[in-house]
Amino acid sequence: MTVVIVTDSSARLPAAIRERYRIEQVPMHVLTADRDLLEDVDDIGPEIFNDPQTTTSGVTPADLEVAYEKAIEASDGDGVVAVHLSRRFSGTWGSARLAAEKFQGRIRVVDSRTVGLGVGFAAIAAAQTAESGADMDRVYESAIRVGSTTECLLCVQQLENLRSSGRIGATTRLFASALAIKPILRVVDGSLVLKEKQRTMSKAIAKMIETAVDVAQRRPVTLGVQHCEAPELAAEITEALRSKLTIESLVESDLGPVLSRHVGSGAVGIALTTSLDPIDLTPR
Repeated sequence: MTVVIVTDSSARLPAAIRERYRIEQVPMHVLTADRDLLEDVDDIGPEIFNDPQTTTSGVTPADLEVAYEKAIEASDGDGVVAVHLSRRFSGTWGSARLAAEKFQGRIRVVDSRTVGLGVGFAAIAAAQTAESGADMDRVYESAIRVGSTTECLLCVQQLENLRSSGRIGATTRLFASALAIKPILRVVDGSLVLKEKQRTMSKAIAKMIETAVDVAQRRPVTLGVQHCEAPELAAEITEALRSKLTIESLVESDLGPVLSRHVGSGAVGIALTTSLDPIDLTPR
């Protein structure tokens, strides 16, 4: 067998990719009213995205122990590499380290230092390396490399969700609100930071696209486009980038309930890497 990859549902990988690369996914939690709902398992409607009473929670050690035990068995002794979202966004990485202690070195836990499809790309890189017959250390290193070199950008329609969840400072929120400015956010070293501000959403999108083109430097890329209740805007971004980039692989996805609760309706994002092999969906 080969090393098996486990990730969490913040990675937002479509089912076809997870199945092709044997990536096991553990759901994160949405806490609303008196219910604990599992992302991509339970039915979670968009009404929670902007509901201040709804919160989210990372994957628990108990959740991960079950997933890791199953993955270890599937690896037939080759081990598991677990690729999770940045420890600065969630307690999931800490839960993963705690759960992994039970399995005595058979699991390597990756802090991808990113979120969304950035995590997904790191998980794919790990799976591609595993397919080549690599051991856990090399698989781990490939996930670290792609996670740390994937550019993740986000444009949001509002900052209240980010402010209330503690993902961005109140001063930035007040300044942006006063001037009706639309921010471009970037993942830097595992944290979400303000890259720059634009007067309108259309200008912010144009600048995000320009940044993606600059990052690519004419190299072939793997591109991810994500959104929260903005499929038409996401499609426009995809089409604009098709004419400006050499795209080897394209992954389109919603942001999912957990990330959407933190960024709000209308958010759109780009994940881009030049360090990933083309995604091959041919059945193994």
